[in-house]
Amino acid sequence: MINFHPSNQQLDIFSNGLMAPAESLIISAHCDMCAQCAEKVALYTEAHSETVFDESSQKLDPSLFGNMLSQIMTQEIDKGIDSEPTNSVLELDGRKFTLPRSLNRFSESIGNWSHLVGKIWQAPVNMGGDVVANFIFMEKGGGVPEHTHRGTEMTLVVNGEFSDGLADYDSGDFMVMDGKNIHTPLTKSDEGCLVFSIIDAPLHFTSGWARLINPFSHLFFK
Repeated sequence: MINFHPSNQQLDIFSNGLMAPAESLIISAHCDMCAQCAEKVALYTEAHSETVFDESSQKLDPSLFGNMLSQIMTQEIDKGIDSEPTNSVLELDGRKFTLPRSLNRFSESIGNWSHLVGKIWQAPVNMGGDVVANFIFMEKGGGVPEHTHRGTEMTLVVNGEFSDGLADYDSGDFMVMDGKNIHTPLTKSDEGCLVFSIIDAPLHFTSGWARLINPFSHLFFK
């Protein structure tokens, strides 16, 4: 069950096309998995469209609408069959994960899996620019040491569930962490947990050996 969603303000900005590309991508992927947020986006989009239409109609010659309607009515109908795009599948040691549709266009940009210490795996996603994006898989009993954030981390749970000392997360959950949050992601799920994460600054590990020897450093740097 999905319990964590983007805020209404984030969904509104997203629907109006005013959101940064990286954040827009992860929210779009969340909406692929969450019917509730997808419906909200549709309503926000409709509201913005009506606003634009009203503003534009006050500036245009009313006769233009008649011409537009006439052109639409005389166009030939495309009778081709539109097939639904096939969602990409991410594989790791025999495990297969179906990705949200919005991530399909980056399927060719996913790098090879790297096995970090313990039970953590990471596959970088080349999104261009300065964005640092990764798929991270935690096997049962695997987790990331306690840390906080120098910047902002946006995470979508693609498959499975995990806890971080702050809450319990399930498939489809979306969360944003920053310097106000200290957490320790860990999964006890038999199937493990796959997340998609985007960060804009390195993490700051706050406990134990992770502050001295950080085997997760390449997780967050290009």
